[in-house]
Amino acid sequence: MPELPAFPVAALNKTIAPNGGYKLDGLGGWTYLHIKGDARARGWQHGWLLHGQIGRILKNLRYLTYFNNGQSWDYFIDSAAKLWASRMDNELLEEMQGIAEGATEAGTPVSWQEILAWNGYMELVDYWWPSLPASSQGSANLGAPSRCSAFLAKGSRTADGRIVLAHNSWDNFETGQFWNVILDLQPSQGYRMLMQTAPGLVHSSTDFFVTGAGIVGSETTMGGFNVYDASGLPEFVRIRRAMQYGATLDDYIQQLTDQNSGGYANSWLFGDINRNDILRLELGLKYWNIEANPACDYFIGFNAAYDPRIRNLECSNSGFADIRRHQGARQVRLADLMDLYNHKIDNSIAKTILADKYDVYLQKENHPCSRTVDGHYWLDAREYMNQPGRPLPFQPRGTYDGKTVDSTLAEAMTFDARWGNSSGIPFNAEAFLNEHRQWDYLRGYLDSRPSQDWQRFSSDLTDSDAQ
Repeated sequence: MPELPAFPVAALNKTIAPNGGYKLDGLGGWTYLHIKGDARARGWQHGWLLHGQIGRILKNLRYLTYFNNGQSWDYFIDSAAKLWASRMDNELLEEMQGIAEGATEAGTPVSWQEILAWNGYMELVDYWWPSLPASSQGSANLGAPSRCSAFLAKGSRTADGRIVLAHNSWDNFETGQFWNVILDLQPSQGYRMLMQTAPGLVHSSTDFFVTGAGIVGSETTMGGFNVYDASGLPEFVRIRRAMQYGATLDDYIQQLTDQNSGGYANSWLFGDINRNDILRLELGLKYWNIEANPACDYFIGFNAAYDPRIRNLECSNSGFADIRRHQGARQVRLADLMDLYNHKIDNSIAKTILADKYDVYLQKENHPCSRTVDGHYWLDAREYMNQPGRPLPFQPRGTYDGKTVDSTLAEAMTFDARWGNSSGIPFNAEAFLNEHRQWDYLRGYLDSRPSQDWQRFSSDLTDSDAQ
C-alpha cells in the first residue's frame, strides 16, 4: 500500500481547546477536528474550535435560504425546533447545545436551535418544505436534488478480495464548499468515528465514514424523491445512532428504518471489514430494499433507485436510463468501470474511478460535464437536456471532493481524501461569476477551490504523524 507524502510540519496550524480536543489546518484544503468525551464536552470543543467557520456558514444560510425559497432562515430554525426537538435523542441534543455554547463563548453567538436546523438543513429545504401544500411553499414539488457518485466492491472485483469503498460529493458550491472537515469523534459511549463533515454538524451529511466497529459507509441520494413523513425522525439522527452504536450491518438497517421520515432518501452502501460483507440499502419512505453480497460483488451509487417501487411510486423523473442526464450516464459508466478494473480495484484504482471524465452520451474521453463520474455542471451548457427546473446551464455545482478507503486502511481507522475536485480541476469563483453573470447573486458567498492533492487521515492525527 503506497504511502501518501507527509505534510510539512511547519505548514500545519494546531489549535487546542481549553477542555480537550484540537484542530489542524493546512491539510490540503481540509480541517482535521478531534473531539472527545461526553456529549456536552465534545460539542463544546467542536463549537469553540470551529466557531469562525460556523459563523460564515450561518451568514450564508441566512442569505441563501431566503433567496432560494422565499422564506427566511428564521422560519426554518423555528420549524426544526417544532418538528424535532421534543423527539430528539438527549445525547445528540446535548452535543448540539454544546456546539452552540462553545461557538458563543469563542465569539460567534449561535443558538442550539440554529445548530439543529443546520444539521437538518437538507431534510428541511429539500424534503419537508416541498412536502407542504403548494399554497405554503409556492411551487410544484420537483423532487429532491441528486448528489454524489459512489461504489462499493469486494471479492472478484478487488485486487485482494477485500472491501474497497469510494465516494465523491456533488452539490451546489455555495453550500457544498463547507464540507471540508475530517472529524475524529471519540465519544464516551459507543464507537469512535472518522468521517467527512461540515462545521457544526453532529453527523457526516455527505456520509463517508469509518467506525471503530469495522463498518465503512457511504450513500448517494435518490433524485426526484418526493414523499415525506414529518412524524418520523430526521435522517441525521438515525445515521448518527447507527454509526455510534451499530456493531453489525443489521444494526444499521434497524436504525435507519426505525421511525423513518423519508428525509434525505438514499441508496446506502455499507461494508463490514471484519466479515468482508457488503450491502446496499435503498431506503425510500414506504418502500425499501436490501441487496447483500451479490454474485458480482459490487454496488454502485448514481442517484437513481433500482427498486421499481421507490423509483416509480416515490420519485418523479428519476433519470434512471436517460444517459443525457447524470443518473443514467453514471449508471452505465460506473458499471463499465467495474468491468474494466475487474480483479484490480484497490485504493489507487478507486481514485482513478472517481476522477473519470468519460461522457457516455457523447462517447468522448476527457470531457468534464454533468454526465461524468466526476461531475462538472459549471462547465456544461446542458444543451441536450429537456428536464425542467434544475440543474441549470453552467450552474456552479458538481464534485468538490473525493474519498477512498479499503479494508486495510479501515482497520487502522484511516481513509484518503481530496478536497476541491476528484480529478483536481480547480474552480475560480471570480472568473466564473464574471463569465456567467446570471449567478452574480452568489458573489461574496462563493469560494474558489484550487487544485489539491490526495491526503491521508487517521484517528488521533497529530502534527507529528500527519501524512
